[in-house]
Amino acid sequence: MSMFNEISDSVRPAGVLRPLPAGDRVLRDGDLQFRELLEALPAAVYATDAEGRITFFNEAAADLWGCRPTLGKNDWCGSWRLYWPDGRPMRHDECPMAVALKEARPIHGAEAAAERPDGSRVQFLANATPLRDRSGALTGAVNMLTEIAARKRSGPVTRQFALIVESSEDAIVSADLDGNIRTWNPGAEQLFGYMAEEVIGKPITFYIPTDRHGEESDILSRIRRGKCIDPYETVRQRKGRSLVEVSVTASAIKNAEGRIIGVSEIARDITEQRRAQEQQNLLLREMSHRVKNLFAVASGLVTLSARSARTPADMAEAVRDRLCALARAHGLTRPGLIDGDGKPCQDTTLHALVQTILAPYVDPQRVEDHGFFIITGPCLPIGGNAVTSIALVMHELATNAAKYGALSSFGGYIHIDWSVQKDELLLTWTEHGGPSLDGPTERREGFGNSLVRRIVTGQFGGQLSYDWKPDGLIIRLSVPVERLTM
Repeated sequence: MSMFNEISDSVRPAGVLRPLPAGDRVLRDGDLQFRELLEALPAAVYATDAEGRITFFNEAAADLWGCRPTLGKNDWCGSWRLYWPDGRPMRHDECPMAVALKEARPIHGAEAAAERPDGSRVQFLANATPLRDRSGALTGAVNMLTEIAARKRSGPVTRQFALIVESSEDAIVSADLDGNIRTWNPGAEQLFGYMAEEVIGKPITFYIPTDRHGEESDILSRIRRGKCIDPYETVRQRKGRSLVEVSVTASAIKNAEGRIIGVSEIARDITEQRRAQEQQNLLLREMSHRVKNLFAVASGLVTLSARSARTPADMAEAVRDRLCALARAHGLTRPGLIDGDGKPCQDTTLHALVQTILAPYVDPQRVEDHGFFIITGPCLPIGGNAVTSIALVMHELATNAAKYGALSSFGGYIHIDWSVQKDELLLTWTEHGGPSLDGPTERREGFGNSLVRRIVTGQFGGQLSYDWKPDGLIIRLSVPVERLTM
C-alpha cells in the first residue's frame, strides 16, 4: 500500500473520500486524487516515511519554509533552520514531527519558528500525526503547520531587528525563568570575553560575582511576578576573573499569549563614565583646594619679597613678577584645558617644567648662593599628556614648602635632583634650613599630599615616600619613564 493510501485512511475528511476498491489502477487514481487535494489546501502539509525522510510537501509548506526540500533526503522538516519559542536553536531531530515518529504519538499545537534562507522567520503551530498500516505498523507521519497570525513578522523587519541585536556594542543576554542563558550576542562576547557556545545553557549567575548572586535572584523573582525593573548599576565578571562596572536594563520576555517566559538583560560598560566622574570630582576638589590656597600663596610671596626688598618700589616689582610667574605655573596645572593661543599643552623637558613651577619662589637677590632652589638632573622629555600632572606635583610640593617648610624660613632652600636608572625616573626633593620637624603636621596630610600621591602612584604607577628629618623634609619619588613621555 502506498504512502498516500495510508494517509487517506488516517486523515480522510468524512464525506470527501470513499474507501478505495482493490486494484493498482484504482490505488493510483486514489493517490492522485489525494495528492491534488493536499496540493490545493491553503495550510502547509507534508509527510515523511517511518525514518523521517520527507516523501511529500505541498506548495503552502514550501512557501512557509521559503525553500523546497529534496524528497527522500531531507529529514523531519523541510525548513532551513528551526527555533524554540524562546529563540533557542532547535535541531531538526527535536522538531514536533521527529517527536511524533520517535514516540509514536500525535503532537498537537506544538509551537516553533522556522527561519527561511533569506533570514526571515515565521512562528507556527505543528500538528504531527503518526500513520500506521492495517497491521498497526508505523509507516510514517503527516504534519500540518499553521502560521500564528499574531506573530507574523515581515522578513525585512525581523532581519533588521536581528541585525540591531547582532551589531549592538551593548551586551544583550536572554535567559529563561530558571536563570539559564538562552542567547548571547557579539556585544556580550566583546564585553565579557566568553563566546556564545561557552555560555548558552549555563546559569546566568556564572558571570556574576558571588556577592551579587542575590541581586540576580531578586531580578528573576520580580520578572516572574510581572514587576518592572529600573535600570541599575552593578558589577559583572569577565573571562579571566577581572571585574567590569556596567549599567543593566532588565525586562521580561513574553510569548504570543502574553505569558512571561524569560528575561532579557542589556549591559553597558560604564568604566570610562565612572573614571570621567571621578576625574571631574577630583578637579572640583582640586579647584576648591586651590581657591583656599590662593591667598596663602600670595601672602607667602609678599613675605618672601619683603625680606630682600630695599624700597617699596622694589617690593612691588618683586611681588608683581612673582605673581606673573605663578600665573604661568597655573597655566600648566589646568588639566583638560588649553592655553591662550587655543593650543593644547606641548611636550617640554623636566628641567624647564620645574623651573616654570618654581619661578614664583626664586629670590633674585640670592643668585650668588643658588637662590631658593638647586636643580640638578639630565634632560628628560615630558610628553604633553604628563605635563599638567607633573606640574601639579611640583606646585603642591613648592606650596607646602612655602607655607610650612624650607621656603617659610629665611635662608632656607630646596635641592631637587633626579636621575634615570633602568627606564625609571628617580627624583629627590630635599629641604634645607627650614623649621625643625618632628613629623608631618595635620595640615601636611590634607588634600595637597593626597593629590600628589594619587598622581604619582595612581596615574603614573610610581612610588612616593616622605622622610621627616629634624633638619628638613626629604621626598623621594620614582616613575616609569614611559609614563612621562606619552
